[in-house]
Amino acid sequence: MTNYRTLIFVVLSLIIFLNGQSIFVARAVAESKVHIVYLGEKQHDDPEFVTESHHQMLCSLLGSKEDAHGSMVYSYRHGFSGFAAKLTKSQAKKIANLPEVVHVIPDSFYKLKTTRTWDYLGLSASSPKNHLNETNMGEQIIIGIIDTGVWPESEVFNDDGIGSVPSHWKGGCQSGEMFNSSHCNKKLIGAKYFINGFLEENKSFNSKESLDFISPRDLNGHGTHVATIAAGYYVQDISYKGLAGGVVRGGAPRARIAMYKGCWYLDDLDITTCSSADILKAMDEAIHDGVDVLSLSLGSVVPLHGEIDIRDGISTGAFHAVLKGITVVCAGGNSGPEAQTVTNTAPWIVTVAATTLDRSFPTPITLGNNKVILGQAMYTGPELGFTSLVYPEDPGNSNETFSGTCEDLSLNSNDTMVGKVVLCFTTSSSSGSVSSAAGSVKKAGGLGVIIARHPGSDLEPCLDDFPCVSVDYELGTNILLYIRSTGSPVLKIQPSTTLVGQPVGTKPDIAAPGASILAATTTNTTLNDGGFIMLSGTSMAAPVISGVVALLKALHPDWSPAAIRSAIVTTAWRTDPFGEQIDAEGSSRKLADPFDYGGGLVNPEKAVKPGLVYDLGLQDYVLYMCAVGYNDSSISQLVGERTTCSNPRPSVLDLNLPSITIPDLKEEVTLTRTVTNVGPLNSVYKVKVEPPLGIQVTVVPKKLVFNSKTKTLSYQVRVSTRHKINTGFYFGSLTWSDSVHNVIIPLSVRTQILQNYYDEN
Repeated sequence: MTNYRTLIFVVLSLIIFLNGQSIFVARAVAESKVHIVYLGEKQHDDPEFVTESHHQMLCSLLGSKEDAHGSMVYSYRHGFSGFAAKLTKSQAKKIANLPEVVHVIPDSFYKLKTTRTWDYLGLSASSPKNHLNETNMGEQIIIGIIDTGVWPESEVFNDDGIGSVPSHWKGGCQSGEMFNSSHCNKKLIGAKYFINGFLEENKSFNSKESLDFISPRDLNGHGTHVATIAAGYYVQDISYKGLAGGVVRGGAPRARIAMYKGCWYLDDLDITTCSSADILKAMDEAIHDGVDVLSLSLGSVVPLHGEIDIRDGISTGAFHAVLKGITVVCAGGNSGPEAQTVTNTAPWIVTVAATTLDRSFPTPITLGNNKVILGQAMYTGPELGFTSLVYPEDPGNSNETFSGTCEDLSLNSNDTMVGKVVLCFTTSSSSGSVSSAAGSVKKAGGLGVIIARHPGSDLEPCLDDFPCVSVDYELGTNILLYIRSTGSPVLKIQPSTTLVGQPVGTKPDIAAPGASILAATTTNTTLNDGGFIMLSGTSMAAPVISGVVALLKALHPDWSPAAIRSAIVTTAWRTDPFGEQIDAEGSSRKLADPFDYGGGLVNPEKAVKPGLVYDLGLQDYVLYMCAVGYNDSSISQLVGERTTCSNPRPSVLDLNLPSITIPDLKEEVTLTRTVTNVGPLNSVYKVKVEPPLGIQVTVVPKKLVFNSKTKTLSYQVRVSTRHKINTGFYFGSLTWSDSVHNVIIPLSVRTQILQNYYDEN
């Protein structure tokens, strides 16, 4: 009897266990995640009709209207057709097989990537002859910014003297936490927020306890900062931490700003992240609202998607925006100058790299051997006389812990740092590494800190004006070698000064100032000074270009986004405005090339009258998609009309970009470019080629003659190599000149004569 009962118990236990396992497995398999279902160009102008078609598609998959509505996160119904919905893997696979679906992708996340800026670029408001004044400072242009939100109380958003809202504006201001329609005006004309995708992927997020505002209001100041750079209104006599600043304004100071908040702060991880589903909805709404320019200072993390990878939501949304005449400007990322680190590379996007300004904050460091090193800091305290200097490292006979890494200085004993200036090294570009180092040294009784770091990192003051000076790795290593060369190393630190002069530029359609840019922020950030802060990165450079684009659109409302991009690229400076060379910053400096800065450093005044432009339209983008392997069905749905790719497929080298890049030259290739005359009707241009090293370049014809009947002409470029082995990229240029305009495009060619072992086998 006992054995029988035992057997029953075992069987019941097994049934319960297996049942539990099956429930667990079923739940695991059936776990829903946000997926983006992309349907291409919308097939109907009524947005309600489009949304209803999305619900019907979901209903046919899920079995009921209730489930369809419960699953739907967003309906994309203005700029393009698609939706974000909570789907299991099997459901996503099933819906992806429907003939009307272009692709289905899981939701992904993006990261976030000035006073002297406009004087430096030749757009000083004090000069009556520049084109800033000719456009009424961009007053009829609307710049849409997708970012962390906006701090509406900032002075840069005042609308004094600004006219009525442009008639083509259809947007508005969305109320939420500490934000309502009264916070908008004739300057800040729109503000919306998009959080549904973020919430679905971050179930632990507590909206009531989070520091972030569930509204268009900005928490960390990033969105406010980039909005200021693009179109902030004049604020006079701004200084920062006691150092000279000047007038803060944007590139198009009378242009209107529409903020679309799609990036949110995760308190438990202390990061800001942006859901692809939210960003796409923000782009969809911006297209509907009537923005003229879209500016996005965010992008994917390394490793990156390909330039037309279906997983890149920004690329998809940008494609439809550009087809509707909206120029899309994106940050190129902050991981350069290493290869394969540029983000937002689709050919319809204007991708921006960052340079320095001609303003710096030199801080003299005098070593005990009387060598003077100029660091960068915002130190306004008294001179720190000759003081002991230390780099925390194990002398080889100690049981103590030593660390010269800035983030780990707290691991050192107080005796190591007390009464001394400490040298440390960091690979982080975050301002947190500086504050961490300064805090550790100060707590241990130290008197200052020298931080050796990447030269493009943010420059910020330390709390309580504690002496903290940044140097690059080369200078940091020189200081370290001095420490190791003497038994009693000392140094002196003098207060920082503001220098406006002629430095060497530091940094891939185009480059713009992006290092130590002073602009507005929220007033709840610890390092702001009266609502202003300095930040660095392509996040700051992208809105510089957005401001320039706004002015160009005001002057040339009939130009396409591609024509505007061409004008900016072909007229750019290849040196800085003072004629000094531009270097690419990294662990070792090198002369910058087109992979670092694209066409060069933006020259707003020249871009107004480029002479010729390399234009692109829908058919050009179709040929491009055919060349890179899209199938006929996908392209047809993408553009909203039946499309058949030619056989053989066209060459991607023929895409009419204002640049020529040949990554694998083996045999001679011939490619075509087409230029449109936007200058004087009767113009004659002659070609000049500076070929890359070891490369032969022939252009036919060598002369282009334009008149009232001939406004567009094509030319062919034959390229061959003299190299007998594989090479890296070499660079040159191709220029069309009429003696007034020099229309320059970069040439980038890599010889690949020999196949590698894996190709041959």
